Amino acid sequence: MKKLKREAKIFVNGKLAGILSEFREGKNQRVVFQYEEDYLKGGSPIGSSFPLTSALFEWDKLPPFFENLASEGWLRKMQSEREGIENEDTLGLLLANGAELIGALSIISYER
Repeated sequence: MKKLKREAKIFVNGKLAGILSEFREGKNQRVVFQYEEDYLKGGSPIGSSFPLTSALFEWDKLPPFFENLASEGWLRKMQSEREGIENEDTLGLLLANGAELIGALSIISYER
């Protein structure tokens, strides 16, 4: 059984859309996104590859949709150094800096 490592609440225009979870065991990783039930009743998909459904979306690594929300270049390097997060840790950088992304989405670190 993989252990929960990190979670994030995904907001669209300030409304909770779903939860993104990262599970790890050794070098194995699994990333899961699931919409919140309330959001399914009247929200819009967070992206074209995320239709509104109660089903889980699962991957072996952070999918490109979320990868592409992170900063690049000099800004990514600066955020990485400032937060003490490895430059390759995209989810870590999003958790530390995702509250003020460009566009409608926000990513906020979440602990149950």
